[in-house]
Amino acid sequence: MNKQSRRITIKDIAEKAQVSKATVSFAFNAPWKISEETRARVMQVAEELDFIPDPLARTLATKRVGSIGLLLPDPIQEAFKNPYMFEVLQGIGTVCHGEDLSLTILPPVKGLLSHTVRTALVDGIITIGIEPDNEILSLIRKRQIPFVTVDGAGLVGSVNVGIDDEAAAFELMSYVLEMGHRDISIISLKNLHQVLIDSPDGIRSRIIELRLQGVYRALSERGISKQSGQIRVYPVDASVESTVEVVTPLLSEANRPTAIVCLSDVAALGVYQVCHDLNLSIPKDISVAGFDGIFFGKLLEPALTTLSQPGYEKGQAAASLVVNLMRGLPGQDLVLPVELQIGASVAPVSLD
Repeated sequence: MNKQSRRITIKDIAEKAQVSKATVSFAFNAPWKISEETRARVMQVAEELDFIPDPLARTLATKRVGSIGLLLPDPIQEAFKNPYMFEVLQGIGTVCHGEDLSLTILPPVKGLLSHTVRTALVDGIITIGIEPDNEILSLIRKRQIPFVTVDGAGLVGSVNVGIDDEAAAFELMSYVLEMGHRDISIISLKNLHQVLIDSPDGIRSRIIELRLQGVYRALSERGISKQSGQIRVYPVDASVESTVEVVTPLLSEANRPTAIVCLSDVAALGVYQVCHDLNLSIPKDISVAGFDGIFFGKLLEPALTTLSQPGYEKGQAAASLVVNLMRGLPGQDLVLPVELQIGASVAPVSLD
């Protein structure tokens, strides 16, 4: 066999770098097990020898794919309509880059989460905004895949990264009420996701329920009944288009609300679009508040008042946790801080 055509192996690298084959394997597959100096020497030799690892052989040898799976609550074309998802994704991507891991996007397969989990070629799973049912949990555990939830409050037996959604929504609603508003429309998110959850009556996530509880607590503490005709809740999909469809007739009425509180910033973007289309001035004609603190909110005119949650930090923390779980280390729930960002989109109610 021509010497130049012979495939370079880790044995060749080990001999030239004067290390063991195990050390070479660690350099490619588990760099935390060796020193930075040793790994740098191994990688330099590998580059000199034009060594390219065989991904299939690596997977068979290590029983690892080298990838984290991001389990989406919706099909890809729907999930990424929400800018908040990009902020979480950036945080996850930062950790994957630092750990030399790839990120695999896992949308529902055939409309069911179970198909996705059964076929996913990943070493760990991060879910966003969903609560897998008992069948899904059983599948994940049978496959022995470490998993971490983001915004999955209430899921038993998992590690979750999130915020105190009830307290956050209470703070946001309290601010709007303190500005004198009593005729308020709440733009919520649809809570049932019958396509993703295998059970037709499965709950997608308790996050929106918790936010509504915070809204209702703020009302209750001021003696306002949630059954009051002045407080109305409108569920929408997590997209600008869905919000525009619901809000346009609402704001076209003569007796429109004085304020709209959105439980997601993507809904607030939709409200801004409707106000522009109907020549309504924010906050002169109507006050608008959001929930997420996405970057686009700062670019709106006027600047959006919103309950800012750390999407990037959520993704970063979740990815770090799932990497630790993949290494056999323990993990625990994280509750991250939030901040009410006061913009110019909410004004005291007009007494005219």
